Amino acid sequence: MKVPKYIGIILDGNRRFAKRLMLKPFMGHEWGAKKVEKLFDWCKELGIKEVTLYAFSIQNFNRPKEEFDFLMNIFKKEFTRLFDDPRLENDKVKINFIGRIWKFPEDLQDIMKKLMYKTRDNDNYIVNFAMAYGGREEVIDAVKRIGENVKNGKLDINDINEKVFSKNLYTDHEPELIIRTGGEKRTSNFLIWQSHYSEWVFLEKTWPEFEKEDLIQAIEDYSQRERRFGK
Repeated sequence: MKVPKYIGIILDGNRRFAKRLMLKPFMGHEWGAKKVEKLFDWCKELGIKEVTLYAFSIQNFNRPKEEFDFLMNIFKKEFTRLFDDPRLENDKVKINFIGRIWKFPEDLQDIMKKLMYKTRDNDNYIVNFAMAYGGREEVIDAVKRIGENVKNGKLDINDINEKVFSKNLYTDHEPELIIRTGGEKRTSNFLIWQSHYSEWVFLEKTWPEFEKEDLIQAIEDYSQRERRFGK
């Protein structure tokens, strides 16, 4: 089985999962958070070196206040717990947050920044949490950074190419495989530049239902595809 070194996952279906359990829809996010904790170990076992998790989109700020507050509390609790997780040091895991994280409450921003600082020199595994993230927004922010560099004389406009553009994104790494749970078959503004040649797998299972066997099955599906890159 050919295992990708870098995968992205759109964590979809938490609310539908909760509805099936006759719970308030937003309570499904707690189940989803527990699954993320297990995912770290699965990726390590399978030899996946980097994963980007689409945890909170820029559009998610429009969620009802009760759900938004509930989510912010889950993020604070989980990232605080992650800060003390021995796996970060034992396995040399680097934690990144990609997106417009300045839009979050200050206490949540604080723990995000502490996590990134604590793990900044780790280089064995990388976990990116896409938070306040949108692919189009990422492209716009990259254009602004490039424009600022041109304006300040740090970059010649004729030197702008794909490599320069990629370096100004939140992350320039390109996933070989992207998995979306929850039954929807949309890319939903996720890594729109980096995923230009990614393989996609769409699963009917909601994220809280996702198991190690589903990850293995997605990788087996990926490994059977011929990646021609337009050739």
